[in-house]
Amino acid sequence: MAEKKVVILGGGVAGANLAKTIQHQANVTLIDPKEYFEIPWASLRGLVEPTFAERIVINHREYFKKGDLVVSSAVNITETAVVTADGQQIAYDYLVIATGHTEPIPKTRRERLDQYKGENAKIKSASSVLIVGGGPTGVELAAEIAVDFPDKKVTIVHKGTRLLEYIGTKASSKALKWLKSKKVDVKLEQSVDLSSSSEASKTYQTSNGETIEADLHFLCIGKPLGSTWIRETLLNNDLDADGRIKVDKHLRVKGKSNIFAIGDITDVQEIKQGMYASAHAQVVAKNLKLLIEGGCKEHKLGTYKAQPPISMVSLGRKIAVAQFPFMTVLGRLPGMIKSGDLFVGKTRKELGVEPNVKKS
Repeated sequence: MAEKKVVILGGGVAGANLAKTIQHQANVTLIDPKEYFEIPWASLRGLVEPTFAERIVINHREYFKKGDLVVSSAVNITETAVVTADGQQIAYDYLVIATGHTEPIPKTRRERLDQYKGENAKIKSASSVLIVGGGPTGVELAAEIAVDFPDKKVTIVHKGTRLLEYIGTKASSKALKWLKSKKVDVKLEQSVDLSSSSEASKTYQTSNGETIEADLHFLCIGKPLGSTWIRETLLNNDLDADGRIKVDKHLRVKGKSNIFAIGDITDVQEIKQGMYASAHAQVVAKNLKLLIEGGCKEHKLGTYKAQPPISMVSLGRKIAVAQFPFMTVLGRLPGMIKSGDLFVGKTRKELGVEPNVKKS
């Protein structure tokens, strides 16, 4: 009997984990616009330490060795196939959508590593850095620069009333206090019109009329969901108002028996972060195995329950602020858990690649 065809859209945390897990159980095709998987929560360390990026940018073929890899983007879905931007029609028995968020990054690993080196050179040569956005990305980037380059002037401008608004106020306050202790200037309830500045002028105007001088700026606001294209497919009615895919407790697209969605693209009501995306992948891997084996009763399918708001934000290399359901902690203990290696060795090991090998 011919192997069932499983097509996975997206090679981020959820898609990569699923592809690695089920590659020997089916005829798997991974479709991704880039040739590599990147560990997203470790990328900011790569900006201040380019050699670290060697470990976080992993070619898909290092862990996904059996199935087909299509380096392209999906542009349409029919009842039986996925249509890609380069004109291929790839048939599926089961489809898993894991397109997460979109951002313009290079196609090859070498190009991505060169990009890290270029950004690092800009940081090194700058005397002052402006970070627009005070979510986890903005806070972690400010912390990385403040710790590794303490002589540089770092400013965060955030339109919200507090940093890290996706978690509790205690975590926000602790992070703000730590940043101020590192002489990071934090401006809340303001925005910056980046179009009004130029690299030559190196001045930025805030919505409150303040002028900020900075040699370099980073835009650290939310990335758009990778679901815009879905509005033109047979799943156009399966998106919620925010553009997330509506899924059932088995992480199937509601009303569809053979289409799943995992990771940040889903409407599961929880903080969107890597460890939960990985958990989605494991539930769907189990369900695909059951369905492929045949005769699976509905009650045997694995279910996923939204997780509590646990989060850990690194503040440089040794400190982190962690929010757990019943307490919030800042210091070296959560730092020991995350900030040193940022789970990179663990993630590489889970993908079946050497934890510390640096490949060019």
